[in-house]
Amino acid sequence: MADEKNMNEKAETQEQESATAKNSEQEDPKQDVSEEKVDPQQAKIDELSKKLEESEDKYLRAQAEIANTQNRYQKEQERLLKYKGQDIAKAILPAVDNLNRALDIEVDDESSQQLKKGVEMVANDIQSALSNNDVVKMDALNKKFDPNFHQAVKTVPVEKGQESDMIVEVYQEGYMLKDRVLRPAMVVVAQ
Repeated sequence: MADEKNMNEKAETQEQESATAKNSEQEDPKQDVSEEKVDPQQAKIDELSKKLEESEDKYLRAQAEIANTQNRYQKEQERLLKYKGQDIAKAILPAVDNLNRALDIEVDDESSQQLKKGVEMVANDIQSALSNNDVVKMDALNKKFDPNFHQAVKTVPVEKGQESDMIVEVYQEGYMLKDRVLRPAMVVVAQ
């Protein structure tokens, strides 16, 4: 009986040792993981990888910003070149109007006719220079009134053969530079 008792005690002791060994095996992987986290080389690699990613991101953003700035600059240059003659064209238009008024005057004597011919030549040259630089006169007479292109200075009642909102007289010609209105036409509109 004493032998059986010793054997039972030995079996219980072995079971306890086995259970303790299992518990220590389960704890060992946790200790290994925590040791890996603390590994200074891996921490340095992770830190450098993160810095590299941040630097690459900053670099790509800077490249995109430079490309956007170049595109904006190019579009601005194109816009400036497209309308480069706008200021001088606006300044010349009153002189063109005065030349056209001078040409509307009827003259009888020969010297006045020669003077008128000279004025007509100057007016034609200026009109040609404006046309060569994409400044064109708007055709407004008998067109439908459009506030984007015309300035109504007077309205008159609609007469026979006219439609409402039609331009019946032009007081001052309007001009455009490419697709931009330099000066709207001053018109009389039938209402």
